[in-house]
Amino acid sequence: MSAVRTLVVWCPDWPVTAAGRDAGCPPDAALAVLDRGRVLACSQAARRQGVRRGLRIREAQSRCPELTVLAYDPAVDARAFEPVVAAVEALAPGVEIIRPGMCALAARGPSRYFGGEQAFAQALREHLRQAGFQCVIGIADGPFAAEQAARLAERAGDPELTFPPGESARCLASLPISTLDRPDLVDLLHRLGIRTLGEFAALPARSVLGRFGSDGVAAHRLAGGRDSRSLATRRPPPELATEVAFEPPVDRVDHVAFAIRGAADQLVAGLAERDLVCTCLRVETESERDEPAGRQWRHPRWFSATDVVDRVRWQLQGTRTDSGGPAQELTSGVVRIRLVPDEVAATGAYQDGLWGDQAPDERIHRTFTRVQSMLGHDAVVTAVLSGGRAATERVTWVAWGDEPTPARPTVPPWTGHLPPPAPSTVFPSPEPVDVLDPAGRGVAVGERGEMSGECRTLARPGGSVTALPIVGWAGPWPVDERWWDPEAARRYARFQVACADGSAFVLLHEAGRWWIEASYD
Repeated sequence: MSAVRTLVVWCPDWPVTAAGRDAGCPPDAALAVLDRGRVLACSQAARRQGVRRGLRIREAQSRCPELTVLAYDPAVDARAFEPVVAAVEALAPGVEIIRPGMCALAARGPSRYFGGEQAFAQALREHLRQAGFQCVIGIADGPFAAEQAARLAERAGDPELTFPPGESARCLASLPISTLDRPDLVDLLHRLGIRTLGEFAALPARSVLGRFGSDGVAAHRLAGGRDSRSLATRRPPPELATEVAFEPPVDRVDHVAFAIRGAADQLVAGLAERDLVCTCLRVETESERDEPAGRQWRHPRWFSATDVVDRVRWQLQGTRTDSGGPAQELTSGVVRIRLVPDEVAATGAYQDGLWGDQAPDERIHRTFTRVQSMLGHDAVVTAVLSGGRAATERVTWVAWGDEPTPARPTVPPWTGHLPPPAPSTVFPSPEPVDVLDPAGRGVAVGERGEMSGECRTLARPGGSVTALPIVGWAGPWPVDERWWDPEAARRYARFQVACADGSAFVLLHEAGRWWIEASYD
């Protein structure tokens, strides 16, 4: 069986691209994705500073002090690659995802339509560029050779590279034997003096079978450009969205919730028929004033029909602008509601174990949802780690079931923020305190961080213990925020102090006064 002409789309550095998009980093930022303490992938800006794959994090940061480090998450890789695959499928169906960041499809059919392989490759690259993705393309006989063509194109700085039909073996011959990505086999071939794919392909197939077995034969065929395996193409996902139109428009929340119940049942049942559950739902509404609105809702587990109805009701209640009217009345009648499952998962991933391992989580969710139904969507909140310099800024409260989105991104360096470990208790409002020097005078901090004396005593007015000896302190760390905005400008200095009784605190000195911001328990 001859190798099929295959086109491979490759997005280089995909782990760092996906993680950067997920974290909201600018495209030109110096980024590195970390896995098991070493750099898995890095951006071009980081490479220009000397960061390389395989470096330990401290070495990478020493080469690039402004490096932003992101944790590797395979789920983020896969989720972020889905729009790329969808964009490819918009031009040519039958896509196989080799790995997140790389996919393949048969080149023959689309090439005929576009007038040749190069024309198809150019059209596909332009289509992906307009969708916001940069890629390189390789075309050859079989997926393996096409992947190597794409990698060679990237090294040469070219947008695409084509191995002519029947010439894949010649084009692959000079590549190192490590290209096969079979560590044990490659190590053995190295010890036998075989360094390139061409040298390995020149061996007789019968000898390869006798010495290396079936896996060696498969690698031998790849080295010789005889990759005859067919693509494991995926079927484009079906349209799972459900829409309900109202004629005449409905201006009461409870009436809309009642009418949407059938659509919610239909949505959940349709997913169940495909062994899927919805974990992230988008509710799109349109009013008679042509006011479209949409919101994404995330579920801790998966959406039932009742959960879908609750989200529709909460969203409509949140869009009301006349707070003085009845709770169920809308300012504008609803003419259309569309339910879109943004993220789905296989049912098996959410089934209870034999001993009901997930039952407590399910009971917790049902309890919280019941409280929300009675008291409102914002009655139950969870904490999400957020970016910021002050301890009070590091937590964002998000309603139960909502997307855990921080108020401020965690990725920026946030110069002046508290180093880890974080304090265990953060006061909602800083508490006043006095810091005294050895002579009992209040310690003052100047604009440049100069201090009038050493921190010796911490006095908490009104507390059961009025004065605590300070046995250790660090700082000051001056912070000058929004100096360009007179309304929001803020200048203060932060300290960490340890007291004789074992307690430790984060202190602020601002406008001549001392405050306790947080404590370490």
